[in-house]
Amino acid sequence: MNNKILYCATVDYHFKAFHLPYMKWFKEQGWIVDVAAAGTINLPYTDNKYNIPIQRSPFNRSNIEAFKQLKSIIEQQNYSIIHCHTPLGGVMARLAARKARKQGTKVIYTAHGFHFCKGAPPASWLIYYPIERYLSRLTDRLITINHEDYQLARKHRFKADHIEQVHGVGVDTDRFKPIAETEKAELKRSFGYKADDFLLFYAAEFNKNKNQQFLLQALALLKEEVPNAKLLLAGEGALLENSRGLAESLGVSHMVDFLGFRKDIHQLLPACDLAVASSFREGLPVNVMEAMACGLPVVAVDNRGHRELVQNNKNGWLLTDWNPMEFSNKIKVLIHSAAMRKEFGMNGRSLIMNSYSTDKVLTEKVNIYKQYMEREEAAIWAVH
Repeated sequence: MNNKILYCATVDYHFKAFHLPYMKWFKEQGWIVDVAAAGTINLPYTDNKYNIPIQRSPFNRSNIEAFKQLKSIIEQQNYSIIHCHTPLGGVMARLAARKARKQGTKVIYTAHGFHFCKGAPPASWLIYYPIERYLSRLTDRLITINHEDYQLARKHRFKADHIEQVHGVGVDTDRFKPIAETEKAELKRSFGYKADDFLLFYAAEFNKNKNQQFLLQALALLKEEVPNAKLLLAGEGALLENSRGLAESLGVSHMVDFLGFRKDIHQLLPACDLAVASSFREGLPVNVMEAMACGLPVVAVDNRGHRELVQNNKNGWLLTDWNPMEFSNKIKVLIHSAAMRKEFGMNGRSLIMNSYSTDKVLTEKVNIYKQYMEREEAAIWAVH
């Protein structure tokens, strides 16, 4: 075997967004780092980049060719470690690595949130649960990023050699950090808002799961009492125009900014006053962690990922009922209490620093990687 690792996911942006610190660490250890995913992004810390036509839909015929290409790469390159991510990337890599695994390659899969979970529709359990349970047999280490998934995998006796939990993908707490109130007012003005505008922030793809429509309904209940509230929605997606139409029909278009895809989230967040989150399902949401790192309190609906991060009356509120009125009432409490916003924000920042920062997660992942790297180095010395 060689000191080589292959990272695999559905799309290459996944690595740019979440995994560069860990790829950088491998390069610093003298390892060859390859990436297999759909896309043409020029990734740093990468020796070989394979543009594999993996599609999100499992029924897309392109995935047949993608599987053949991936299997060929894995069998030719003799990797020591394969670390796969995302549902389709995880399925294809583990199936494609069956032969290589018998020859000593170690396969790690990070589940960024099982599609089957508490409250998930029966169809998700019928489709995704048997697939993941079977594929766990082809996995040396299954990594979960929230406690509920960890407990689920253990309870249902997934057959991976090892099952463990890490604290997500990590947040750069030097990049995402709070600013002083005087700076906040100036930053608001630089983005075209008034210093006394109350900015609510949510960054997510516009799809059914992310459920921006719920936030618009809650905002409509604020328009008379809190006309200076502004909802900033960053992201693109299939339901973007639907959300624009809903904002118009609710009479809140003047209170909503549809920001599109943004590369300056780390600059936008510190200008905001509150993070909101409305998704039905999350593994461990990076958008919420980044907001907490910037010292924002959080008002979110209940799901397993939000439960991992939001503690009632400590760094925000988690609402178990899908009630726009209750959601808007919690927002109003925070609008009218700067002291509470500051306290919640500081507590959230502390939680991220102590458990979810990139440095903390890097330590967790390095401890996992080293177990396989030390085994690899021992094998090399045994040969010589």
